[in-house]
Formats: sequence, C-alpha cells, structure tokens
Amino acid sequence: MALCTSCSAPLPVNTAFCSYCGTRNDLDVLGMRRFAETHELSQRICPDCETAMATIRLGNDGSFAVERCATCYGLFFDPGEVQAFLDATVAPAFVVNFQEIVNINRQRSSRDRGVRYVKCPECRKFMNRVNFGATSGVVMDQCKAHGVWLDNGELIHLMEWKRSGGELRAQQRLQQRREEIAAGAARVRPSLPLAEEVETDPVGEALLKILESAASLVGRIFR
Repeated sequence: MALCTSCSAPLPVNTAFCSYCGTRNDLDVLGMRRFAETHELSQRICPDCETAMATIRLGNDGSFAVERCATCYGLFFDPGEVQAFLDATVAPAFVVNFQEIVNINRQRSSRDRGVRYVKCPECRKFMNRVNFGATSGVVMDQCKAHGVWLDNGELIHLMEWKRSGGELRAQQRLQQRREEIAAGAARVRPSLPLAEEVETDPVGEALLKILESAASLVGRIFR
C-alpha cells in the first residue's frame, strides 16, 4: 500500500487524496520509487488542467521522458512509449492469474470520472478513447500522431495488470481470434479437387481419339 508523501499515512487503493492531511498524491510515482526523476520544462498543455506540464525522466538512466502535470499528476507518453515502458519495467508473465486481474480492475477502475473527451497536449485536437490491451480496464486518451494521456493512477494499474498476466491473456485472445477468422475463411473458400483426384471418362477419351483420327484422314484426302 502506498503512503502519503506528506504525512506517511496509508493511502487506500485508487485514492489520491490523503484522508489525514488532505494532500493529493501522485499514485504513479508512488508506485515507482525505484525510478529517478529529473524535471524539464515542456510546451505541452495538460488536457484536464489547461496548464503547462513538466517533463520527468523515469528510470535510473532517464530513458523514459514523459510529460507530467504538477496539479492532477496525469502523464503524457509519446506514441509506443507506454508499451515500451511496460516491457522495460515489468517482467513478462507466464501464467494468467484471473482472480488477481479481476481484483485489480475492480479496485483501480476509476469511478469518479465520467466519459469525457480531452484535447491532445501537442496538437490540441480531441483524442480517441482506447481500452489499452482491449481488456486492461484502462481507457486511455490517444492521439495517433503525438501520444497517449494517462490519468493519475492508470500507469500503476497497467503495471499491475501486466504483472498478473493481463497482457498475456490479451495476446492469447488475439491469437485465438486470428485462428477463428482463418478457420472461417477456410470454410467458405470453395474446395477444388486435386489433379490426381479428378476422375477420367474412358468413353469420352475414346470418342475424342476417333474424331482426331477422322480429322487427320480428311486432311490427307483433300491435301
């Protein structure tokens, strides 16, 4: 369980506000204490608070640079960077823990945010809502050209989801769907007999030979 950065009181799951001191906490950074942070100025605008964000570098080597709002603690990743971050920080699961996935999605799913469309911090166009991995329960805001916006707490949600086998399950379902589509296409495709399976008509072949001989004989007579 994460602790409040101000008074060290325990924070319940999916709660950013400390009930003891009233401090709003950054759930994602609290869940990644092993990562170093350095702050840089950014020209990108928070889609929720409409304020300029700062760039934080996650990782001891600073390999992941993302934009972070100092007010709501939302994070903006460049295209493909969320998946790269998960691959680099969470070990792949080899077993799907279904009950744990259910518990994570139930505990961390946001109940205080309704459906809303927000603007891209870069181009300021409205972004699409996409359920990461189709089954993660994290509905991220995506601009295909510039990146992905995650609300406070959604990154740690994705990390726990992958650790419990959620990503593995999503991959299995995708492969199953591909096999079902391939099987369906094979069923509707007309089946043609193989060359060695084509039956021959001996009477027809004999008649063809007779006609060919007659034509050759007529040709020699009138030559």
